[in-house]
Amino acid sequence: MHSHDPAQPTDPDTSLAPTHLTAPSADLRAPRRTRAPRRWFALTATVVGATLAVGSLAACSTSTGSTTVESAAETSTSSRWADSSVRSTDAANGTVWDSSSVHTIAVEVDEAEYAAMLETFVSTDEKDWIHATVTIDGTTFTDVGLRLKGNSSLRSVSTTESEPQDLPWLIRLDKFVDGQELDGSTDFVVRSSSTQTSLNEAVALELFDRAGLATQQAIATRFSVNGSAETLRLTIENPDDAWEEAEFGTDGILYKAESEGDYSYRGDDPESYVDVFDQETGDVENLEPLIEFLQFINESDDATFAAELSDHLDVEAFASYLAMQDLVQNFDDIDGPGNNSYLRYDTESETFTVVNWDLNLAFGQSPGGAGMGGGGTGGERPELPDGAELPDGTERPDGTERPDGVELPDGVEPGGFPGGEPPEGMELPDGAELPEGTTPPTGTRPGDTQGAQDGQGGRGGSMGGSNVLSSRFLATEEFTALYDQALADLTEALYTSGTADEIVSTWADVLTDQAGDLVDASTVESEAATLRSAFTS
Repeated sequence: MHSHDPAQPTDPDTSLAPTHLTAPSADLRAPRRTRAPRRWFALTATVVGATLAVGSLAACSTSTGSTTVESAAETSTSSRWADSSVRSTDAANGTVWDSSSVHTIAVEVDEAEYAAMLETFVSTDEKDWIHATVTIDGTTFTDVGLRLKGNSSLRSVSTTESEPQDLPWLIRLDKFVDGQELDGSTDFVVRSSSTQTSLNEAVALELFDRAGLATQQAIATRFSVNGSAETLRLTIENPDDAWEEAEFGTDGILYKAESEGDYSYRGDDPESYVDVFDQETGDVENLEPLIEFLQFINESDDATFAAELSDHLDVEAFASYLAMQDLVQNFDDIDGPGNNSYLRYDTESETFTVVNWDLNLAFGQSPGGAGMGGGGTGGERPELPDGAELPDGTERPDGTERPDGVELPDGVEPGGFPGGEPPEGMELPDGAELPEGTTPPTGTRPGDTQGAQDGQGGRGGSMGGSNVLSSRFLATEEFTALYDQALADLTEALYTSGTADEIVSTWADVLTDQAGDLVDASTVESEAATLRSAFTS
């Protein structure tokens, strides 16, 4: 990743962001990919616990008319579509974040403390910190902080059946001992997985990096707790002070969007945002920049939004963010059911960047692992919206007929699904209803997400609906042009060039060579093949 200086080309070996480009005129735009339907189907899955996917995204464009990509290694790049990230792709070499090796994390924790922590979580949803001894690649740290990490991925946690080696964790080396760190990192997130290999998330994270966007480094790990059998788990960085300093190199404030919240404006009282955003970095709590940004994107009229959004947001980077979410087929992003994102405020430029978070459902993976046939520890299942209940007997619907009164989105016909029929289990069962106020989209253009009214957007992430920022952005002609161009250019630079296929092969080789006792080679190859098919769909 490279500093945000459009005048200077970047090192072709460290980024694949497209060459010097300007927003195209209407007649030069690449074919548009539809974003809307995945939002509605994701919401339906939230209600009935089933996978609702219309199918693969539209065919990728391989030529934009404005740039040519000779090869992954020879591409002349710029930061046109990147954010202000400065960390290079080789920064992890020789560190704990070097993905060319399968690493080892062994945790030791007091059984009674672990049991008490589970009891507290099951009864109150509070995630208490407990003390642990953690050994990472042979280096042992004592008095380490350990707590559960996630929301819907923890839904099945129980006091009697949950094994610690199977749960998602946040490991914080300096929680109780100041200065404890490894290669500059203090936080390690042991992810929940929707597949046996987690290849889908690992590859998606690296693709964001190659696109020049802020992302998290990831490694495959042998993970165990209290001498248990090792399990293959993906471990990634936690966006914290150390991550922000390494990723951006400028002063800023990082805000994490909570799954219960959205991007709505709730007035100027910071207390109104307690359950909506958490400030993750910065010495002093300061929600003022965030509140001003939310007020602008919610209350500005359309002309002002179009004219002044770039004063508040890195619009090229956001166009690239949206394009990348579509390229990796991740429905659980800024306007997905988990509201997964960070907002990063740069105090020098006084603008925001949307930072990606949570890609374990990338490449068509569904909650619970059905999308790629994997197992693992369970996906980040979306939470049911407030007041919504599953009808009796609908936890795992198998029906193939739509119940009376349930309509498909406008323009979607049953014969238009892959294979000519809707995927098994995608219909609402008898008695199931969408949450009040939910309207299926037309699915004809990027800006037509559900709930959007006159360009103002709709409900936020916890409803699995639209996000006001993405809705208004994609309803504005000049910003839609940026999205279209970013999508075409990134498709060329990452997919058509063969770069994505090389990333898959590298990860698959590491797992096959170094973790063959944890996952068999046929599983690795099967999941790798599924990813490769997405690059040409």
